[in-house]
Amino acid sequence: MSAPLALTLGEPAGIGPDITIAAWRRRGEFGLPPFYAVVDADFLAQRAERLQLPIRVTSVEPEAAAAVFASALPVVSLGMRVTAQPGRPDHSSAPAAIASIRRAVADVMAGRAAALVTNPVAKAVLYQAGFSAPGHTEYLAQLAQQATGKPTPTAMMLWSPELAVVPVTIHLPLREVPGRLTVELIVDTARIVARDLEARFGVARPRLAIAGLNPHAGEAGALGEEDLELVAPAVERLRADGIDARGPLAADVMFHAAARSTYDVALCMYHDQALIPIKTLAFAHAVNVTLGLPFVRTSPDHGTAFDIAGTGRADPSSLIAALRLAASIASGAPAAAASGR
Repeated sequence: MSAPLALTLGEPAGIGPDITIAAWRRRGEFGLPPFYAVVDADFLAQRAERLQLPIRVTSVEPEAAAAVFASALPVVSLGMRVTAQPGRPDHSSAPAAIASIRRAVADVMAGRAAALVTNPVAKAVLYQAGFSAPGHTEYLAQLAQQATGKPTPTAMMLWSPELAVVPVTIHLPLREVPGRLTVELIVDTARIVARDLEARFGVARPRLAIAGLNPHAGEAGALGEEDLELVAPAVERLRADGIDARGPLAADVMFHAAARSTYDVALCMYHDQALIPIKTLAFAHAVNVTLGLPFVRTSPDHGTAFDIAGTGRADPSSLIAALRLAASIASGAPAAAASGR
């Protein structure tokens, strides 16, 4: 990997600045790859002072980031003043977060950065400022489509050495999940996952475990028809495509150690079905990976944590894992899949 990683600001009132500073300070301990933060340099220096973590912040262009990384935290300037205080988003929050994403994506698409790592944003703050995308990932897909002229369907994978999971539906009320699930959605999501696991994670023939929606995968229809009508046909289509998929599987027996050793990723039908097991197994070091983009994007698997921003209590472990995983994938020597294959 010759180019550095681009790290976005995220919500400036959240813990993104805190964990950026903490990760850079532990760069030697974890062998972190060179990265630069797309942020207002004065803002980041002020946050470091508040945290009583003295660091040197240096404004650079991306091409110079690697050269100064050992002695200073490289910053590519946003060109705007950021005034948000910890835990208190203000009028500068949304414009700064959006500008940071746009600049970082532009750098990755132009080859000035090897991969994108994003700090968490506060969607409510963005929505109040007129942000029209449903979320962070959808916005990245829009920017990719604008740059390439091609539709960019994506999937969200939560990855750790212990387990990788993909929710087929994401941020929906539970009562809406059965109505949103379709055979096509399951198949399209699985195809994205299989393709990127092979191309970016080095898994020669990914093994996909497909969870059922209902308890006991519907118990042959006794506990719901969705597994017979939606999940089973999707698995059949995937297998016809040559994808190693099996299911629908009873979700309550998919995540113990022996079961996890039989697959590379678990596709789950709704948010908590996927995120509860991985956050139980790998709460501090799981990484959010966006599959389907024309560039590598990882993110910490947590939110803005307004309540602890600026206190020094934020744990940088997930950001450190996201930086390391992004660099590994971008270098062509990706981390092992969850199964260790």
